[in-house]
Amino acid sequence: MAAIKHRRTALERVEKFLSDTYFTDCNLRGRLFGDRCPPASLSCFQTPRRIPYDEAVVQEFGPARVGESFGPTWETCWFKVELNIPPAWAGREVHFVWESDGEGMVWRDAQPVQGLTKEGEKTSYILTRSLKGSEPHSLTLYVELACNGLFGAGKGSMIAPPDPDRRVTLSNAELVVFNRDVYELLVDLEILLDMAQLLGEENQRSFQALYTANQMVNVCDVTDPSTFPAARDLAAAIFSQRNGESQHTIHAMGHCHIDSAWLWPYEETIRKCARSWVTVVHLMEHNPELTFACSQAQQFEWVRHHYPGLYARIRDFVAKGRFIPVGGTWVEMDGNLPSGESMVRQFLQGQRFFHEQFGRFCSEFWLPDTFGYSAQLPQLMRGCGIQRFLTQKLSWNLVNSFPHHTFFWEGIDGSQVLTHFPPGDSYGMHGRVEEMLKTVKNNKDKGRVNHSAFLFGFGDGGGGPTQKMLDRMKRMSDTDGLPRVQISTPDQLFSVLEKESSQLCTWVGELFLELHNGTYTTQAQIKKGNRECERILHDVEVLSTLAVARDREFQYPANQLQQLWRFLLLNQFHDVLPGSCIQLVVEDALQYYTEIRRAGAQLQEEAVESLCRDLLQPEEWSTQSTLVLNTLSWERTEVISRPGPNGTETLALVTVPSMGYALVQEPFVPPEPVVVWEQEDGFITMENGVIAVCVDTMGHLISLRLMDSGRESIADGYANQFALFDDVPLYWDAWDVMDYHLETRKPVTTVLKPLKVTLGGGLRGSVRFSLKVGKNSTLTQEIILDAMCPYLRFQTQVEWKEAHKFLKVEFPVAVRSTNATYEIQFGHLQRPTHWNTSWDWARFEVWSHKWLDLSEHGFGVALLNDCKYGASVHRNILSLSLLRAPKSPDSTADIGLHQFTYAVMPHQGSFQEAGVIQQAYNVNFPLHVVPANCAPCPAWSAFSVSSPAIVLETVKQAEDRPEAVVVRLYEAHGSTVTAWLQTSLPIKEAMLCDLLERPVGWGCLPLEKQGLRLSFTPFRVLSVLLVRSC
Repeated sequence: MAAIKHRRTALERVEKFLSDTYFTDCNLRGRLFGDRCPPASLSCFQTPRRIPYDEAVVQEFGPARVGESFGPTWETCWFKVELNIPPAWAGREVHFVWESDGEGMVWRDAQPVQGLTKEGEKTSYILTRSLKGSEPHSLTLYVELACNGLFGAGKGSMIAPPDPDRRVTLSNAELVVFNRDVYELLVDLEILLDMAQLLGEENQRSFQALYTANQMVNVCDVTDPSTFPAARDLAAAIFSQRNGESQHTIHAMGHCHIDSAWLWPYEETIRKCARSWVTVVHLMEHNPELTFACSQAQQFEWVRHHYPGLYARIRDFVAKGRFIPVGGTWVEMDGNLPSGESMVRQFLQGQRFFHEQFGRFCSEFWLPDTFGYSAQLPQLMRGCGIQRFLTQKLSWNLVNSFPHHTFFWEGIDGSQVLTHFPPGDSYGMHGRVEEMLKTVKNNKDKGRVNHSAFLFGFGDGGGGPTQKMLDRMKRMSDTDGLPRVQISTPDQLFSVLEKESSQLCTWVGELFLELHNGTYTTQAQIKKGNRECERILHDVEVLSTLAVARDREFQYPANQLQQLWRFLLLNQFHDVLPGSCIQLVVEDALQYYTEIRRAGAQLQEEAVESLCRDLLQPEEWSTQSTLVLNTLSWERTEVISRPGPNGTETLALVTVPSMGYALVQEPFVPPEPVVVWEQEDGFITMENGVIAVCVDTMGHLISLRLMDSGRESIADGYANQFALFDDVPLYWDAWDVMDYHLETRKPVTTVLKPLKVTLGGGLRGSVRFSLKVGKNSTLTQEIILDAMCPYLRFQTQVEWKEAHKFLKVEFPVAVRSTNATYEIQFGHLQRPTHWNTSWDWARFEVWSHKWLDLSEHGFGVALLNDCKYGASVHRNILSLSLLRAPKSPDSTADIGLHQFTYAVMPHQGSFQEAGVIQQAYNVNFPLHVVPANCAPCPAWSAFSVSSPAIVLETVKQAEDRPEAVVVRLYEAHGSTVTAWLQTSLPIKEAMLCDLLERPVGWGCLPLEKQGLRLSFTPFRVLSVLLVRSC
């Protein structure tokens, strides 16, 4: 008989029937598990190391018990679990249940079989789905328990620094009978309840779902399983009612975003990968429809090395098209701070790894969680064979909602890639009704495309998909009132989107994340290590390539360079280079940089020894002759410092050809030496014939003039003004700088040591001063002007001891422009200097690489740096972000000694005409000085380029052809230009290649007298394969 139903009571009735808190003595949830049985024996041993299985199982195990706590943080406990399954459980499904606060891995027969994490809803391992008499009833498992959670061990909050004394509790370890029929009924009712609640009172299907669920409760006698099929039939009737043809299709893909380091160190990530991926493989073996998209070649390599048995199973599923490598990069790197060449190497190392291991290149770039995306990425993707891109991070924008979920993204060179943001705005869905509805409702490209991605599985700390997620989506595959859900692949999704792409919009330029802009500055030592090691590897490759060409016996250090590059690329992961990681990760990263510096210095020394053997001085240092090497592609005239007698340093002026070397010619006198004089008021003036500067007693720059024109660069007041800001974000401490920090500006005004002259002129003039910064910090700076140099250099040392403060240096300049120019990878872009719109204002703190510039017609001022990334230009004030002091997740972040250099360069004409780009490279790539004998030697150049618009960025040995050289050039001015590449190396053949070094185009390039003729459009990156003739 039909009865009137009150919606609220009906809903609550179903809720209580499913509750794990209320009425579990008589509801359905309380019947999920049947009989229980404790382990026959439970023992453990604890170690501070992460050791392999073979080493662990031979240790001495002591008694352990449920309820006991283990630790402290980062320790590992190995448990030996002996189990006896009662014979009375024959024919039943038996699970081993394990609940603890730590991350566990079950080992059986010396192989990992299941990850166990309470936070990842994986607390049981299925021993048998139907216990047979032939199956072993007694068995031994090992559980490897990490004394940290899925998200590390933050003290009080997730992103707080780890609690070093945290302990994890083993709250349950037992055998249970699992009632599969109860589980299936629970999932049915959960879906119906969600439909009833979320479709809303105005929706007919909401009431159908509610009334069906209510009737199922009526039908179901929880003490009588024979009533369950009738209840399930009622649910099936609802789920089998199909959608119309126009319904949106969701492409569901298993996913497990694993941060290669974040709130845990690199070593723990290796185990996270194994725990997560073995669970995925286990699910695949029982769910033939499951697909799983997995990025980061580094993580595959970790598993290949540490878990070969698991890796073999993964390879089998890759071959079947179900475990799907995506992304094409070594790690999911930061999208802003790595250099252009570093980004190329991310793809080169990643794509080559996937091709070597699995016989395929990735066709989609996969970067769901990084903090913004450079406008040069579309060109780099296409150069690596990728025309599709997936991310979702711009859904985190603090100010403006990004207007698309599916669109074409166009880079600064005009390259386009099809881009998709999953409209559910997450890469860690759980397969719930709410998420499906959000995916459809939130889609900003309705009417243009009718398909979207849905990435399901626990992420960040690993975990991945669960059986319940799959079971939910099976019921929603084609159910009226809900979007159509199909298990899919990235290729299937993008193939459909490509067919529907005719109405898609195009977004031009960077994908700027309006959040996390403190990551351009946090952990300055990591930023410095990145920039310095990028330079080291560049120089080693250039010098080693030239050495091979000049000395047949020299072996290019390909294997060593690959390993060093992989260290650097790993540190570019999107929570390491940005500085949003715990102290343990910082220590690991700095150790990798130390190794790159050490090994790089040795490789560089070996290359120079081979390249210049006949010129080098075998005796002790001599002032008679010095060899200077230039690894950049233009001639440089600079003042160098070289060791003199008795440990002193002497200066010399030298001209060195492009990508070559020269001996210092004695004496080389500048046309106009540096002149330094002190005024009566204590101000100091320096001139070098190019620029004239005046510095006050506090180190302020009160005048900076071009001597030819007399044009003053400094606006009313002074520049080189240090300012300290309060820096307390809303939550994400290491990540965020909030707009309101600008309201707390305090100029640094306390002098510790007033300005004094340290070098009196000639080849170099310099002055030095010291300031007190904040309550506890000191800053010492040497301001340097070299002969013939167009910029003024600021060598800075800071002993930084602040908390939640932000240090910047400001240059108010006499320039008016509505846009400033910032260097990015292989080019530059403009950003507004005003805050007219919310899109402008949201860029109050931005990122840049080696330079930024503010120019009006005919004149401008550039700010150069050797290791900083955060910057801003508002109105006429150029600001460089120097240091932060966040306390989470690393309470020691940035505390300590910092050394860095920046420079200011006024110029006539445009920054392109003035050579700002080249001068910024010069600041970052110092000349190499080595002792030499006195024999006369002509200067030698290996490569040069005819146009100043073209930068020869990279010279390296080809990956697969030892007899070939790859050179990479880019157009830096934003112009269309034809340039000649000249080389003194013996070359017999030349051809264009892509960024993976695969030949492209139409055969060989003609080798002409002037060299190779290359055509560029704005910001185009070209790679050329040069085959040596001997």
